[in-house]
Amino acid sequence: MRPSGKLHLGNYTGALENWIKRQNEYDSFHFVADWHSLTTNYEAADQVWPDTIDMVIDWLAAGIDPEKSVIFVQSHIKEHAELHLLFSMLVTVPRLERNPTVKEQIKELHLEGKVSYGHLGYPILQSADILMYRAHAVPVGDDQVPHVELTREIARRFNHTYRKVFPVPEALLTKYSRLPGLDGAKMSKSLGNTILLSDTPEDIQKKVRSAITDPAKIRMGDPGHPEICTIFTYHTKFNPIEVPVIERDCRSGTLGCVNCKNNLATKLSTFLEPIREKRKEIENNKNMVEEVIRAGNDKARTEAKITMEQVRESMKIGILGEMS
Repeated sequence: MRPSGKLHLGNYTGALENWIKRQNEYDSFHFVADWHSLTTNYEAADQVWPDTIDMVIDWLAAGIDPEKSVIFVQSHIKEHAELHLLFSMLVTVPRLERNPTVKEQIKELHLEGKVSYGHLGYPILQSADILMYRAHAVPVGDDQVPHVELTREIARRFNHTYRKVFPVPEALLTKYSRLPGLDGAKMSKSLGNTILLSDTPEDIQKKVRSAITDPAKIRMGDPGHPEICTIFTYHTKFNPIEVPVIERDCRSGTLGCVNCKNNLATKLSTFLEPIREKRKEIENNKNMVEEVIRAGNDKARTEAKITMEQVRESMKIGILGEMS
């Protein structure tokens, strides 16, 4: 995950929730993708570390357990850069330009004609991030599936060209990979349409009250169309028990948007309360957060060195030849 400071509900449903679940099923590596953050925001490099600490605090508060999962920072493991360079020889520029996630990001950030070499090639770095730990599975949202597919291609090409080193990983999809923002667009802090995991009940109430709903449901009694309502989407995720009643009453017009929003705000506040309280505890012990990162870096570095030894041996490059 790119370091973006405090996390929002979209980050939680799109990735973090899946990570928490999967750490009980797999040996998991979770890393701060700080090099990736530079591909679109290199001017703000000085903000990367404070954003890293804020993000890792949310990981820990939400339930990532450093006793079960390795938590580390990408730029602290220099082998990622080496493997990225070697993989970049295996992928053509047209293949990178066809990546739908990259194309969508370029459009969203209005970067047409201004795409850097690093930005175009970041999916290769992501492949190196994954394959460095010889991963068999990658928990992602559906927007990241093209990256996993490229990773699979690179693993197959490397294994065929040299010697088998890498498994071909599978994507483990999350159900709510794209929770909409309060305005119905993609949830993003840059758009100001988020609910943070650390928001207070008062913040949540205020934000939910401003969210868009069915534009045809103007007043109490108007029949609604919950399938196009952002608030209803949130109910399906965070209040599933009441969904049948909410859907029925919305369609009939007996449920007004104000009451529906108040109900959602209460449910969201209750859901986020344990995360919010745990975060307060961790914020007062940032030395512990840094120790978690250091320990994770050590574990990740050990695995990365093993992988790169296998890569160099397979390619017959970067190793000392036999002395005659």
